[in-house]
Amino acid sequence: MSERLVVIGSQWGDEGKGKITDYFACRADMVVRYQGGNNAGHTVAFDGNKYSLQSIPSGVFNPHTVNVMGNGMVVNPESVVAELQKLHDRGITDYQLFISDRAAMVMPWHSDLDGAYEAQKGGAKIGTTKKGIGPTYSDKYSRIGLRIGDLLDPEYFAERLKAALEVKNQELRMLGLKEYDFQEVYDRYMQLAGKIGHMITDTSALINEALRSSDKKILFEGAQGMMLCCDHGTYPFVTSSSPSASGVPVGAGVAPKWIDNVLGVAKAYCTRVGEGPFPTELFDERAHEIRERGHEYGTVTGRPRRVGWFDAVVARYTGMLAGIDNWALMLFDVLSGLDKVMICTGYECDGELLQAPPSTISRLARCKPVLIEMEGWKEDISGVRSYDELPEAAKAYVRKIEELTGIPVGIISVGPDRTQTITVSEKLKNF
Repeated sequence: MSERLVVIGSQWGDEGKGKITDYFACRADMVVRYQGGNNAGHTVAFDGNKYSLQSIPSGVFNPHTVNVMGNGMVVNPESVVAELQKLHDRGITDYQLFISDRAAMVMPWHSDLDGAYEAQKGGAKIGTTKKGIGPTYSDKYSRIGLRIGDLLDPEYFAERLKAALEVKNQELRMLGLKEYDFQEVYDRYMQLAGKIGHMITDTSALINEALRSSDKKILFEGAQGMMLCCDHGTYPFVTSSSPSASGVPVGAGVAPKWIDNVLGVAKAYCTRVGEGPFPTELFDERAHEIRERGHEYGTVTGRPRRVGWFDAVVARYTGMLAGIDNWALMLFDVLSGLDKVMICTGYECDGELLQAPPSTISRLARCKPVLIEMEGWKEDISGVRSYDELPEAAKAYVRKIEELTGIPVGIISVGPDRTQTITVSEKLKNF
């Protein structure tokens, strides 16, 4: 039977999923993205080079890996073409990439509407990347959106485009935004179809064929993080899809029975981009120090990330929801040199001690972190290649996270390169 591994973000995104996915993609036969779009920045580093990906799966650097953009994604053809061109310019030309014919398609008006909706919110803005992701998902569920497979049938695409423009141009006009000409959009998207049409297919069939194979290793790659889940995250400061492992069956077109090994990617501290409550956030010099040492700036937007201590309340919550089997503890080396490190074990709110995040941001904003203090370590651990080589204080920090969450740490990352990865779990070693 095939081997499967789901890699998800367990915090607010930017946890280091790109590196972990790339690490396993070296051995995987297939890498599948199952939700999100080009608002998700993944950074991959190897052989002294650093690459930034947005919508393309992280297995694109391995010519033997089949990369799939699943039906649960929203796909911007312009972005895909531009992203591939950047890879080509850097010599990455030997890859296998397939795009689901059922994936929702980002159209040019979606980013316009995204910006307009955000501006209307004023002080209650979400902090969206303005890539049009939310409006594309909205149109999908309103059943007026277009899908990538429509590009393969020019007459049908024209029919769907005319129907969409009747609705969207009216909305754009009401908001005082530029309207779109049918012929201009049609011609441009037909050009894009000529560039990516050969990649568009029924990806669910591809994935299920690989799942039934006895010797295939399949990696499902999530985008964003569980605390940005539209259902279970800090709503409304969330993304428009579910980054959870439970989103894999629908977003990839597979049965739930195949999802049985989930790796939760978590930074050794916490970060967040955009608006919304962040209970362990730091506002002092330590935040600046961690931000600079961890290069905590958005891959897609360049925005500085907010920084806070590791939140075991969040980790327990996302671990439960996603069925996380092991943690991949990322950017562990960034904490080196701090005299003390903190971990949040609970929230104090309105006189109560909470062990899980409340459902409303109003209450979450009133939560104060209950912190425990642990000894830091001065040693540079970026060259460490085994758990036993770690300083005792660093090992104690790992053990405390395992104790507080009830989930073992299976991987420890001590730097951005593939080689700076300590695999503790035997199951993960064998993937």
